[in-house]
Amino acid sequence: MKEWLYFATDLSVTVIDWLALIIIVVGAIEAFVGGMWAMFSSAEGHVKPDAWLRLGRWLVVGLTFQLAADILATAVTQSWEEVGRLAAIAAIRTFLNYFLERDLSDVRERSAKRAADA
Repeated sequence: MKEWLYFATDLSVTVIDWLALIIIVVGAIEAFVGGMWAMFSSAEGHVKPDAWLRLGRWLVVGLTFQLAADILATAVTQSWEEVGRLAAIAAIRTFLNYFLERDLSDVRERSAKRAADA
């Protein structure tokens, strides 16, 4: 029974990591295209923060998926060294996620204030 649990968990972690990879790559491509469009078009200044906000949202989702995969991986980890490594990775991803969400919130507030002032 344990072998099945290990197999299912390993497969789930791999699938979730692939989903996170796809999410982050799609977000990066979208941000690149949006940023290039903003640089070479005569669009107003709000396009650049919008592209950054969208990339930030993609990154938050990708980091959340990666954190989910880390949590699953700890369920079948057999050594304290591996648990410590996963805990460090999870802490770094949580730290990144927290500050990214905080920055996104600040940018949203500034954009809303600018729109209200205009």
